[in-house]
Amino acid sequence: MNLKTLLLCLGVAAALATPSAAQSGWFWQNPLPQGNDLSAVASPDANTIVAVGIFGTIVRSSDGGATWTIVSSGTTNHLRGVFFNDANTGTATGTMGTILRTTDGGATWMAQFGGTTESLNAVFFVDASTGWVVGDRSTILHTDDGGETWAPQHSGTLTYLNGLSFVDANVGWVVGSDIILRTDDGGASWVRQQTDRDSFELKAVSFVDANTGWAAGVWVVRPSVPWIVHTNDGGATWTTQYLPCCGGRSLYGVSFVDANTGIAVGQAEVSSRSDILRTTDGGVTWTAVFSGGDYIYGVALGDQGTATAVGESGTILRSTDAGATWSRQSGPTPRLSAVYLADPNIGVAVGQSRNSKGVILRTTDGGTTWTRQESGTASWLYALSFADANTGTTVGVYGTILRTTDGGITWTEQSSGTSEFLFGVCLVDAEIGTAVGNGGTILRTTDGGLSWALQESGTTMVGLSAVSFVDATTGWVVGSQGTILATSDGGATWTRQESGTSANLYGVSFIDASIGTAVGDTGTILRTTDGGASWMRQESGTKRELFAVFSLDDQTSFVVGNVILRTDDGGATWREQPQPDRAYFTAVSFLDANTGTVVGWGGAILRTKTGGD
Repeated sequence: MNLKTLLLCLGVAAALATPSAAQSGWFWQNPLPQGNDLSAVASPDANTIVAVGIFGTIVRSSDGGATWTIVSSGTTNHLRGVFFNDANTGTATGTMGTILRTTDGGATWMAQFGGTTESLNAVFFVDASTGWVVGDRSTILHTDDGGETWAPQHSGTLTYLNGLSFVDANVGWVVGSDIILRTDDGGASWVRQQTDRDSFELKAVSFVDANTGWAAGVWVVRPSVPWIVHTNDGGATWTTQYLPCCGGRSLYGVSFVDANTGIAVGQAEVSSRSDILRTTDGGVTWTAVFSGGDYIYGVALGDQGTATAVGESGTILRSTDAGATWSRQSGPTPRLSAVYLADPNIGVAVGQSRNSKGVILRTTDGGTTWTRQESGTASWLYALSFADANTGTTVGVYGTILRTTDGGITWTEQSSGTSEFLFGVCLVDAEIGTAVGNGGTILRTTDGGLSWALQESGTTMVGLSAVSFVDATTGWVVGSQGTILATSDGGATWTRQESGTSANLYGVSFIDASIGTAVGDTGTILRTTDGGASWMRQESGTKRELFAVFSLDDQTSFVVGNVILRTDDGGATWREQPQPDRAYFTAVSFLDANTGTVVGWGGAILRTKTGGD
């Protein structure tokens, strides 16, 4: 069995703008332009759109969303709010007191000093000079010189403030935890207003004139319920307009263009998976107009009839009819669990679609595009292994096993003889393979999957997560509670090895009969140089879950989870690699020390051509 074949055995646990060739480090391949959560969006005209999100993410379009560009913000702090006065002038805010300013439509950003380290959650300007920012611990900041200087204003409360809306330089509202505030003097003083309910968390507010406004968030009951309140007297009275009978999660954004037409976003109703609500009668009735199961965090509705909504995993939705219909421009695709690279061009990834169906993606151009293949199964697929560029097997829930002999273009279901969830698979060659899963399940085939035989693992109480074989007889399995099993007779017998940990183990990779690495919970990395007779813990530098490991040789390995780690000294030291996302990565595959791909939640696919550095 050659080294390349050895490294194709992958498994994970159940816990779970187009790049150029010159790019270094890790870059996005899916979703595009990127997959970090987007928190807020501004669209001053039909063409200009700027959205901000976690880890300093800023994306920008100048053609109405037809194309998007990732813009450098100069910070890795989470960005929570953004506001544009016109197509050129805008401000973004975020955690650790972050305030950024642009005067070229978001192409470049400069940091401003707000005098606070509190999270700044929203921003609003009435002209290029006069604006306010609100945030945690009752923070309100005001500027009258375009942000050159910011001065604190006193709200008279100690609560968290999430949203604001002004109709002129004097009159405005702020909303937050159990609070609505109004000012009539530009924020010099604030007066608390009452609603028709107690215990609420308002996330956003939108006024169209001095009298007419709406606020959206959640009514904090058991369970919490999405909530919209309305006023037509400047906030003297606020009354409930939307309160679904069946519960939901929360509304995060609201935007009105006039006294009739408005949009609210979030996750409104669990049963209908409603993400976007729309009204054309001032909120007397609200209709679900988009139900994709997304978390939508921000929305901008323009008077030109265009609207943009943004949310989790880079979601960007666009409407050209004032929110009546929506098209997805970017956002989460499947939750990916495993990946295999055959060569620099061809790769396969498997996982779960957003409607909980099994999904298989394939690329023939180095990941520039990924095309969905027909899986023929409704089951979530967890693991993937190829014996060669053509012959592969993927496994998943309820004992699902699929086989391909044409490099992942077509797949045929095989009978596993079990209904247990299968989390790991390893093919030694086109005939011999092993799959593992819940209840101590170990299956073996010696005829290319025409039949799978149950092997005795010695346990029915632990879940087995991943498997690695170096030849037809020698292999290892890892699982929950620090379980490591080894065989030297092709699985006829399995022997428990002492791992020295009780952490759940999710990934394992051996390069030969002696040297292997296992990874799991709380940053666990274990290394053996004697075939598992002894395992030594290595310092990973993280306490996060680690889901998969890929070893190229006795020195170079990659580990993924909520981080991407690399070692070039056999694990004596592990270094965290910078990446444009902090999502859960569930699998990793490398062709050589430079070319590799990681996949994970939200359909995340990252690629490197420089070894991740």
